Amino acid sequence: MEFDMPNRESSIIKVLGVGGGGSNAVNHMFKMGITGVDFAISNTDIQSMEESDIPIKLQLGPIRTEGRGAGSIPEVGKEACIESIDSVRDFLQDNAKMVFITAGLGGGTGTGAAPIIAKAAKDMGILTIAIVTLPFKFEGSRRIRQAYEGLEELKKNVDSILIISNDKLRNMFGNLPLSEAFAYADNILTTAAKGIAEIITVPGYINVDFEDVNTVMKNSGITVMGSATAEGENRAKKAVETSLNSPLLEDNDIRGAKHILLNITSGTKEVTMDEIGEITEYIQGEAGYGTDLIWGNCKNESLGEKISVTVIATGFEENNSKSADINKTAVKVGLNDNIKKENQFDIPLDIDFDDESGINIIDFDETDEVKNTIEAFKTSIDDDEPYIRKEREEKLQKIRNRMSKNNDTHNKNKKVSLDNPNMIHKYENEPAYKRKQIKLESKPEKYNPNSSELKIGIDEEEPITKSNSYLHDNVD
Repeated sequence: MEFDMPNRESSIIKVLGVGGGGSNAVNHMFKMGITGVDFAISNTDIQSMEESDIPIKLQLGPIRTEGRGAGSIPEVGKEACIESIDSVRDFLQDNAKMVFITAGLGGGTGTGAAPIIAKAAKDMGILTIAIVTLPFKFEGSRRIRQAYEGLEELKKNVDSILIISNDKLRNMFGNLPLSEAFAYADNILTTAAKGIAEIITVPGYINVDFEDVNTVMKNSGITVMGSATAEGENRAKKAVETSLNSPLLEDNDIRGAKHILLNITSGTKEVTMDEIGEITEYIQGEAGYGTDLIWGNCKNESLGEKISVTVIATGFEENNSKSADINKTAVKVGLNDNIKKENQFDIPLDIDFDDESGINIIDFDETDEVKNTIEAFKTSIDDDEPYIRKEREEKLQKIRNRMSKNNDTHNKNKKVSLDNPNMIHKYENEPAYKRKQIKLESKPEKYNPNSSELKIGIDEEEPITKSNSYLHDNVD
């Protein structure tokens, strides 16, 4: 009896690590496990690849580099990849519809070879997604510069790209040992690839298939992706909020995205309709109600009572900050920049609100700049010429008159605070005409013929005096 044993069909999803950093990330993914994908690594350093458990290994540039690496020179990595591009195509032709290219940018092989591999995959009609890391600051300015140059080349040759900033690890987790720091970065790369791949490969009540992912990620440019799990009370809210607040992603703002792919996975405690509604409403509110939302549901018993939320946002506008943050230059414009027209000079105003209470006081002091302007105006004139000296005096007099006029105007219009007891006492004991500096003329008493000739005195024994102007003889 003969048995026809079916051969294992190659997966439509490939995960390819490029260079040392990309290969380390794929090694981590392989150990963690991603359902339904084929793993491979490619490198110019043959010794590094031999230490990996990944079954498919692609040596780049055996003639160009002789298996010794690219020496942190992207141009060498590029040339090595071009030399071996046929072996890369052979791997991709094996039933591939989607490929994840992982690389740590800044070195030689990953930076130089990843754009070449991405272009080959995209030219073959394969959905090409790059997941890359940017270097730590302590790795040096040269490596950072090379990383951004490689990133720009990679953007031109992929459908979608996820950017993870290693330098944010320092802010998030503190001063980690070096191996732990890179392990955290590998874990984020794994989460990104796993989150996207298992949307397709893990079945559920509402499935998201490859064409859904293709619709969202084809020619989408920069992609924002987040994934998180939570359990207990309000697990749906916690999971969706955490998924959109990963500090390791270069950008996690989904506002303005055209498409969002959402996957909700639950374990032994199945997700409820209310929880699904809470998650989708939150995502839609964050992205905007004009965003096209595609969602699916999966079941994974290993989650137990946890719920997992994965969000993939794409289709941001070209002029969006996500595509404009790199290499941007900030220009500071001072608000006090002195921009003056020719023949323009300043007129000082010596204004002082002298309120002892200290409440609502505005002091206008004559600045040094104004003083210097007048002094320069004085000294710049030749006193030997009479007509110039006369013109100078006239202009200075106009300035003084205007200053005096402004002083008078502001002194008249200024308001006085009566919250200070000293000010109240001052105003009670000083007549208004004195405060306003009004001069009163002394006038002689007017003779009134109708006034009485009698006067009233305090002492009753004294005789009544005469000529009291307030008393009249005729009391009628």
